[in-house]
Amino acid sequence: MTMSQTTPLSADALKKIDREVAKYPPEQKQSAVMAALAIAQTEKGWLSTDTIAEVAKYLGMPPIAVHEVATFYTMYNVKPVGQHKVTVCTNLPCALSGGTDAAEYLKQKLGIDFNETTADGCITLKEGECMGSCGDAPVLLVNNARMCSFMSNEKLDALVTELKGSKA
Repeated sequence: MTMSQTTPLSADALKKIDREVAKYPPEQKQSAVMAALAIAQTEKGWLSTDTIAEVAKYLGMPPIAVHEVATFYTMYNVKPVGQHKVTVCTNLPCALSGGTDAAEYLKQKLGIDFNETTADGCITLKEGECMGSCGDAPVLLVNNARMCSFMSNEKLDALVTELKGSKA
């Protein structure tokens, strides 16, 4: 699914961005920047400087403004990541309820630290901010789309096995 970063966004991706832009008044199309970045990242796998510049040009924004958005939010990847990105919440409520323990367990199991990717390119481990599910701690997010709650070591083992089994 990851395309070369030197190729422009596909017509399909631009059509999806156009649908997001249409939600705003014409003079405020930059309001679609977060959705546009998500669409570009889904297609490219991560957001290179060239991809960020392309999104900026398409939305009529300065590239630095789009870069600021891409680097502020943890759901955007400005460096290549593994096939699966696992983000563990370590904010205080989760930390007190096992979030940091879950993160340490994953680091040991995968042999990587935060912001690193397993040697096989399968899993990138990230540290995340509040995911709005403090009562379900420890929680983590897989590929910015799947929330996993009450993550015991056994559940973490099963998740890693599942993710490594889905490696294409």
